[in-house]
Amino acid sequence: MGKKRKRSETQTAEPTKKDEGAPERPKRTLLGWKDKEEVKNQSESNPDSSHFFRNKEKVMVTCSRRINYRYRHLMLNMVSLLPHCKKDNKVESRSSKGATLNELIELRGCSSALFFECRKHQDLYLWMAKCPSGPSVKFLVNAVHTMEELKLTGNHLKGSRPLLTFSGNFEKDAHWKLLKEMITQIFGTPKEHRKSKPYHDHVFVFSIVDDHIWFRNYQISVPHNESDKMIRGGLDKMTLVEVGPRFCLNPIKIFAGSFGGPTLYENPFYVSPNQIRAMEKRQKAGKYAKKVKAKTRRKMHELSNPLEPDEFADMWRE
Repeated sequence: MGKKRKRSETQTAEPTKKDEGAPERPKRTLLGWKDKEEVKNQSESNPDSSHFFRNKEKVMVTCSRRINYRYRHLMLNMVSLLPHCKKDNKVESRSSKGATLNELIELRGCSSALFFECRKHQDLYLWMAKCPSGPSVKFLVNAVHTMEELKLTGNHLKGSRPLLTFSGNFEKDAHWKLLKEMITQIFGTPKEHRKSKPYHDHVFVFSIVDDHIWFRNYQISVPHNESDKMIRGGLDKMTLVEVGPRFCLNPIKIFAGSFGGPTLYENPFYVSPNQIRAMEKRQKAGKYAKKVKAKTRRKMHELSNPLEPDEFADMWRE
């Protein structure tokens, strides 16, 4: 028989109790799982790291009532292209729309706005504003072509971040520089936005031709093989495929405030669509007046030059 073990050896080792005074798990912050005191100590020790820029740009996109279906589709295309935007209900296009829009933007927690205003069911104006202090720009939108209308072959990931490219003449004048900065802030998707994808697979192109801003959207297409890997030297064969939509912006005025205020710039070459239609009507009216004058001249000529009586006119009337 084996020897009996001592009682002290058979006793199991009691588990050590955790320290009751252990600190609780810190709450999650924007900087990660860190304690507020720890973050404060780090910021005091390294003051340069605490002051970093975090882009929290949010854009509210809305339109006026009685908007045309084509312009409404353009607005929906822009909503699908901007993952950091918030779509709101229609707003009545009145003189007090600025105060209403500023209040809506504040309630939605946005810092910018794109307001599509339709007048007479045929003219589209685009308001691009920074809220609540401004500035704001009013554009006339021409040459509108939506994605559904174009049916182009380009196709990029929804919610991906775009690359913004501008033509060189944006640096020519001060008002073009201001417009470039506003477009960059509104159309540029913030980094690490919760609705955005961490990819750059399409390009927004803004170019100035004849004092108009032309917008194009292209997909960045890179050739791949069967195993979905990039071909060697594929970056050299990179191409751009247009996706849409297309439109042209004609700047009318730049205001210092949000949807109004002192005028910073006014386009001297702008002609309103009402004046263009009035000129066309005058031209049509001029054609009609020419026809009436020609008829009166013909009557006066006939009266002044009557035909001589024909001697054979009553020959066969017997």
